[in-house]
Amino acid sequence: MLSIAGSDSSGGAGIQADIKTITMLGGYAMTAITAITAQNTVGVQGIAPTAGGMVAAQIASCIDDIGLDAIKIGMLHDAAVIAEVAGALERVTAPIVLDPVMIATSGAALIEPAAVTALRDMLFPRAALITPNLPELEHLVGRALAGTEDMVAAAEELSAACGAAVLAKGGHGEGDRIVDVLYFPATDTRGARAVAYDHARIDTVHTHGTGCTLSSAIATLLGHGQPIEHAVRLGRQFVVKAIEAAPGYGAGHGPLGHQAVRAIQS
Repeated sequence: MLSIAGSDSSGGAGIQADIKTITMLGGYAMTAITAITAQNTVGVQGIAPTAGGMVAAQIASCIDDIGLDAIKIGMLHDAAVIAEVAGALERVTAPIVLDPVMIATSGAALIEPAAVTALRDMLFPRAALITPNLPELEHLVGRALAGTEDMVAAAEELSAACGAAVLAKGGHGEGDRIVDVLYFPATDTRGARAVAYDHARIDTVHTHGTGCTLSSAIATLLGHGQPIEHAVRLGRQFVVKAIEAAPGYGAGHGPLGHQAVRAIQS
């Protein structure tokens, strides 16, 4: 399992969250680090992108020797890195879960504006699943969204534009329950459909790295051979348990308790 993402110096998100998640779910974690960040639970203090050629070299090193069953793509800071990643994955057939990381939990921007267009053009069409949160989905469709019906419509619009399934995450919405919507595009054997998942909102500020954790969990489960719908259900279950087990570190949005999640029921 290969994670292509940025490094979080505080260990709560990015590559570090991915490694913990993949390991806890029985996968073997390999990495291609796209950027080094100075960050903690209260914000992002600095970002140093990795040169695109070096990102591509990391990917090639993993593929050429060990191989892979699935890929998670997270933070890609600029268009040049996105182009290198797309080229490095040109012949890969393993499922790709793409988390379009744009904004940190603290509110800090993590991607250059031009990179959004590059993501759409070069990587969205390669993905099996795209996992935007509500602010990211609003940015991608260019309008505010209110409620589940809006989320379904936006997920359908994004899916139609790129051909991938879309998991619209509703954690930034209002209410006592969190609703996520998984939208499948039509195939030769089945029509388009949407599946909703929901759970009670957990009253906590310790949610740093939830998106990274969910996308890497889904990718790992896809690598184990689970279908997308089941991988999403189990991945969400893992995230909920990890939030419940959060250790409470830091003065802001603390990390999840990945290591406390011992098993996910199939």
